Amino acid sequence: MMDRLREGVNGIAVKIILGLIILSFVFAGIGSYITGGSNNAAAKVGNTEIARGEFEQAYQNERNRMQSQLGDYFAQMLADPAYVESFRKSVLDRMVNDALLQQQAEALGLRISDAQIRTTILEMPQFQTAGQFDQDVYQAALRRAGFSAESFAEYMRRDLMRNQLVTALQGSEFALQGEIDAQSKLIAQTRDIRTVSLSVADLAKGIKLTDEQIEQYYNENPQAYTRPEQAKVSYIELSSEALKSQIKISDEEAQKYYQEHLDKYSTQEQRKVSHILVQGDDKAKAQAILDELNGGADFAKLAEEKSDDFGSADAGGDLGWIERDVMDPAFEKAAFALKNIGDMTGLVKSEFGYHIIKLDELKASQVKPYTEVAAEIKQELLDQHAVDEFYEKQTQLEKVAFEFPDSLDDSAEAINAKIITTDFISQADAPELLKTPAVMQAILSPEVKEDGLNSEVIEVAPEHVIVVRVEDTRDEAVLPLEEVKAQVVASLSAEKAEQQAVELGASLVKELKQGNKAPLAANHLEFTELKTIDRNSPLAASVFALPKPEKGQVVFGQSKDQDGNIIVVELSKVTAQINPAYSTQIGAQLERVGNQQDLTNILNVLRKNTDIEYYVVGQGQ
Repeated sequence: MMDRLREGVNGIAVKIILGLIILSFVFAGIGSYITGGSNNAAAKVGNTEIARGEFEQAYQNERNRMQSQLGDYFAQMLADPAYVESFRKSVLDRMVNDALLQQQAEALGLRISDAQIRTTILEMPQFQTAGQFDQDVYQAALRRAGFSAESFAEYMRRDLMRNQLVTALQGSEFALQGEIDAQSKLIAQTRDIRTVSLSVADLAKGIKLTDEQIEQYYNENPQAYTRPEQAKVSYIELSSEALKSQIKISDEEAQKYYQEHLDKYSTQEQRKVSHILVQGDDKAKAQAILDELNGGADFAKLAEEKSDDFGSADAGGDLGWIERDVMDPAFEKAAFALKNIGDMTGLVKSEFGYHIIKLDELKASQVKPYTEVAAEIKQELLDQHAVDEFYEKQTQLEKVAFEFPDSLDDSAEAINAKIITTDFISQADAPELLKTPAVMQAILSPEVKEDGLNSEVIEVAPEHVIVVRVEDTRDEAVLPLEEVKAQVVASLSAEKAEQQAVELGASLVKELKQGNKAPLAANHLEFTELKTIDRNSPLAASVFALPKPEKGQVVFGQSKDQDGNIIVVELSKVTAQINPAYSTQIGAQLERVGNQQDLTNILNVLRKNTDIEYYVVGQGQ
């Protein structure tokens, strides 16, 4: 057997095949590293490359932000490849703009000092606790974001440089008082009007329709009287939340759980520590500081003078109280190995550099009394029992619903559930539970809708499932005129009444413009008392479009209110005055608009004068 294998390997055909495989690796594998280096960049702005990984991280961060704001709506938008491509392009465009501003700031000689970076970081609210910079929060945030202290400082330097340029642009923008006053007059303008309302509902009551008109309207608008496809649906619902009402947790069970998990209800040991940090790999510098301390130097004074941790240096290296699983692992191991107050470590290497740590105070772990945590324990046990029972019943439901697919009776009996049956429903008027996309898809599937089988167990939320079946269906159909005649009459009457109101309104406006008020009396109509409206009025769009009346004159026009009634308007006065309450806001708004326009113009010029290449846009989901 082995001889045959060796002969096969040494054969001409096998050698040719192996040669082709090796060549494919050479050209497709190694060749891609040689010729495809630009694949590691998402875009190139002048001589600056935007790394693909940096772009993907920025895209993911922006996607997560949008998801948290818009929820399921945003998830539906992401199902459209065209939207995904546009969304990714917008993220990359912003990164390109940042690179352009960074290059321009450097060209102008703008610089950010270390002191500015330090002050900015210390004042950032996301790194503060109770209004004070918190070193633990700062380091934890950097770890989560994948930054080291050095890389974050460099990121801040670039960001501050860009902001320095943008601030310079914004500082040159201003709004003239005349612009502010003119805008204020427009916003605060009011108009004095009187109105006549032509009620469509009242006019509809007087509409007389013939059978021919009714039938013609019905035939011309079949879509308005079409009953959609409908189904009568039965379903069984199972959720851990509903199961909680059937579960009781005794004091004995809660007490037992408490005794078995005392560590869970104990405060963690806390240690108050100070440290001196030497960033990077300068071990010699760190050793020199340690030698000084061992020689009797004051720890707080040395921390203030020589520690690279600007967050704690001013406080003598004080980091406050720390617990386990918060700090860098190497730092934490060394800090919790100290036995006595005043003890000090040797050099401790972490990702931030070299630390020298001193133990200042200790707080021992304390157990909370059972009475303080009894309610919490019972709730936890209730939640856990409900989840356990849910998954046990879900397994049983899956089995029985599959084994007995022609009815829900066996499934309901197996998990002690109630079968709920709807009336005939369509997709539009189905209960919210059945509108869940996965449930509606199951209802419309051939197996459930046409064959009358039970659906699979469908998850509608965590620990919440449903099984559905279709009991009966009705096809889409235009309802007989006899069934919908009342709707047809109401719709046609309203349509004709509105047409009458529009025509009457137009006629009244025409006569009033000529000074003839007789048609008002003839139609038993009269103007309301004079009232003043602003731009928040429902009639504002129409009334503010009317020309300003000459002094002592009035202007007439036609509008429509929120109920669809036709309104004849008499405009007698336009008041435009400056409202001081708006001036500050208007000035700020005009400056913001100007600032944005200036920035857009600058970016357009920079884009025009810079070679920009996009390598990645619509990839990914």
